[in-house]
Parts: sequence; structure tokens; C-alpha cells
Amino acid sequence: MRAVVQRVSSASVKVADRLTGKIDAGVLIYLGVGRGDTEKDADYLAEKITNLRIFEDREGKMNLSLLEIDGQALIVSQFTLYGDSRKGRRPSFTDAAPPEEGERLFKYFVEQLQNKWKIGVETGIFKEYMVVHSINEGPVTMLLDSSKLF
Repeated sequence: MRAVVQRVSSASVKVADRLTGKIDAGVLIYLGVGRGDTEKDADYLAEKITNLRIFEDREGKMNLSLLEIDGQALIVSQFTLYGDSRKGRRPSFTDAAPPEEGERLFKYFVEQLQNKWKIGVETGIFKEYMVVHSINEGPVTMLLDSSKLF
């Protein structure tokens, strides 16, 4: 499972001109589910993102987590995080999970943040064309992979 995590002061997502998610301070998470990912991968990323110290303390150091700032998360499904562009000019997405499995694990990840970590969560809609707006603070953008490839 892969995630692009951006520290934001605000973010929103629309599907067909309908607002489906909006947050203030927190993180925008683009989440990709890979072929073979399990709940263990989702658990790892949920814990990592919730406790990742990417918010500034009073001295201006990145020393606070999403929990410590009482921040929110906007989660957007992003199968293209598994796009392989090493050969040719058209990316291959064979490493992405099949849609049914991807959606199941996406929902599981959302539930982990909401229920286990008590994070306020908003989302886009799985498999839909989405328009995402965000104000990235810093900018701070982190790449995470449950297989720890990066």
C-alpha cells in the first residue's frame, strides 16, 4: 500500500461538481492499494500517518503529529500510485489491486483512522473522477510504502 501525504491548511474533493469531502488543518492522503496488500499494510500506514511528526511545534520544528494537533484527514483513492512507467510511454497498472480488493482495503484504512485513531476523516468516492483542491503547507509532502520501498 502506498500513500502520498501532504500537510495542508485546507483540502477538498468534488465528484461531478458535488463536494464529497472537505477538511481544515491536517493531511491530504492519496492512497493506493497494491496487488497482494492486506489489512496489515493498511494498519501500518494508518499508524505511521497518524503519528508522523510533520507539524510544527512552537519553535517551528516539525515535531507534532496529526493526533497532537487534533487534525483531520482527507483521503482520496489513487490507484495510479502503482503506475509503472519504466517501459514505453504508457504506464502499466498491473501492480495495482483489482478494484474490488482496492475498495475493500481503502474502506478498511478509512475505518482504522476513524475508529482506532479517532481522526476526523473525509473522503472522495472510490473509482470516480475527482477534482481535488488543497493548500499544501510548507510544502510538506511525504511518500510512504507499507513494503518500505521508500
